[in-house]
Amino acid sequence: MIDPVALAAALIRADSITPARGAVFDVLEAALQPLGFAIDRFVVGEAPDGPVENLLAVRAGTGRHLAFAGHVDVVPPGEGWTGSPWSGEVRAGLLYGRGAVDMKGAIAAFVAAAAQEDRAPLSLIITGDEEGPATYGTVALIARMAARGVAPDLCLVGEPTSAQRLGDTIKIGRRGSVNIWLSLEGRQGHVAYPHLADNPVPRLVAMLAEIDAVVLDHGNRWFQPSNIEITDLYVGNPATNVIPARAEARIAIRFNDEHRGEALVARMADIAARHGGQARARISGEAFLTPPGALSEQVAGAITRHTGLTPELSTTGGTSDARFLSRLCPTVEFGLLNATMHQVDEAVAVEDVMTLTAIYADIIRSVAA
Repeated sequence: MIDPVALAAALIRADSITPARGAVFDVLEAALQPLGFAIDRFVVGEAPDGPVENLLAVRAGTGRHLAFAGHVDVVPPGEGWTGSPWSGEVRAGLLYGRGAVDMKGAIAAFVAAAAQEDRAPLSLIITGDEEGPATYGTVALIARMAARGVAPDLCLVGEPTSAQRLGDTIKIGRRGSVNIWLSLEGRQGHVAYPHLADNPVPRLVAMLAEIDAVVLDHGNRWFQPSNIEITDLYVGNPATNVIPARAEARIAIRFNDEHRGEALVARMADIAARHGGQARARISGEAFLTPPGALSEQVAGAITRHTGLTPELSTTGGTSDARFLSRLCPTVEFGLLNATMHQVDEAVAVEDVMTLTAIYADIIRSVAA
């Protein structure tokens, strides 16, 4: 048997600011090997986004193959912690440390659950590159799985989905995300002689006004409406008497499953072109939905048995690595309370870690049955 709180504390004490490598994977490998998992650790990528370490652990069994996906990298701790962000100490029933909630606590709970249920085929898909660009993380793990013939039937992602109480929310989908950089060229000149210059700022303002007026959709049964937000404006003109030669802006679009990233980029690029501008984009992920079915019912049933709650099926929040994993098989997310993730004094209730372990063990049993 494995104590999930002790394992979570050991993972926390292994400083793993994104991108993570080394010690934190040593801790995880040491916990998994005695449970019969074959461990594949590999480092991939180069600066500025790498190198990144990933771990794929696979154990044979009978029944459907359940994969658990997560990340051991964490965001920087910031200033103002009551104790060390790497202490992994328990105070007043709370386990403190960066990553306690997001998501070393959930990883520890699943490993402890796997120790209790050794009949089902299981895999752990653990990356050190989720909080950063995610260039060399889960995408590289999926390629590794394909090369090794690892094909899970179902996937559970341990993101902290619970809002008010452990078990109140399961994520069955996420909106997609795209960032678009817009630029307009003009001609620099003296403000007293505007006819000799070309000011790009009014054209940028008109472009952004048109973009801001776009209504992409009104939402649907499972998703809130898509939204476009202006997130940056830049001219960089230090002179008070000079018309600038260039103006730039950035927009972010969070979109539901009524859209695809490439189509949205093309639509924004058309608007930019009408105003004489250009657009370049980065699509971070497409929207996905795992329709309610066997997997969400099994997860919800396990939650109800151990908490008495009937969880809400939700698609709210930011992106997660489930956007990649959902291409492989039905994928849902369920984990700890998200109230303190990325905050100073991030902490999880010891009782919640223990309950989550029991829920995960129940899910493993029901999936394999």
